[in-house]
Amino acid sequence: MKRNLSILFTCLLAFSLLFAGCSTSSPKQEKVRIAEVTRSIFYAPQYVAIEKGFFKEEGLNVELTTTWGGDKTMTALLSDGADVALVGSETTIYVHAQDSTDPVINFAQLTQTDGTFLVARKKPEFFSWDQLKGSTFLGQRKGGMPQMAGEFGLKKHGIDPKNDLTMIQNIDFANIANAFASGTGDYVQLFEPQASLFEQEGIGHIVASFGTESGKIPYTTFMAKESYMKENKETLEKFTKGLYKAQLWVENHSSKEIAEVIAPYFEDTPVELIETVVERYKGQHSFALNPILDEEEWNNLQTIMDEAGELPKKVDYNVLVNTSLAKEAIK
Repeated sequence: MKRNLSILFTCLLAFSLLFAGCSTSSPKQEKVRIAEVTRSIFYAPQYVAIEKGFFKEEGLNVELTTTWGGDKTMTALLSDGADVALVGSETTIYVHAQDSTDPVINFAQLTQTDGTFLVARKKPEFFSWDQLKGSTFLGQRKGGMPQMAGEFGLKKHGIDPKNDLTMIQNIDFANIANAFASGTGDYVQLFEPQASLFEQEGIGHIVASFGTESGKIPYTTFMAKESYMKENKETLEKFTKGLYKAQLWVENHSSKEIAEVIAPYFEDTPVELIETVVERYKGQHSFALNPILDEEEWNNLQTIMDEAGELPKKVDYNVLVNTSLAKEAIK
């Protein structure tokens, strides 16, 4: 009897050790710190990648921080406060112009149009861009992509932003919507969901999309320092694969399904409004279908910057864009 018990205990001990070994053998998740320039429904595929576990499937633990502004986002990246930044590609050109010894490289595209809309205080029976002449226009920050894309759209329709209307640009980004709601300006350039919210509340009316007017550009991309890319190539390969899975998921699912997935990131926004915004962005093809930033988009970006007088110097596509990870991801 003692011998049988001894054998039993030995077997149980061996089994428990084997089980313990199995339970601790799962692969360790690599941490990737992302700094996003703002929290926006415009970045839906990123939140889908996190919520649907696409990054996790690749063995990544993504830590997302909102840095609220292009300058702050780039500072976080350059000072090693973040591994990857999600911000407009124009910022990489500004850094390059300062003769950086460790340039910031665009490696995966998230959005491919401008994300702002032209909102009029009074709803016109029909809209014509000529109606903006002589008006007061609440714009965005000088040198930022929203403002440059906005000016590009105005010029496309024969409107000189400096002479044909009164452009107000001295209001902080966070207060532009409040200023318009308080009665300042005849027109305002707004991101979603604020534009749709104003329309629901009767404060303003969406009359045009700057995303449609400016065409395809690398509006928001994931970027990293060249040194980080060289030292963490496999990590960024996994990151880009996870992103691509999310891009495919967004393309093949309804706005309602997308809204339900990303709702936790917008607790103060009704899910129905999130759905409306997603549908609007999907309708104008704002979400990139894959992470590849192509040369035509890059050149269009620089054309818009040049027209706005904000292009320090033209930068060759191959200098600040690396598509190797994106091309590997979509295989």
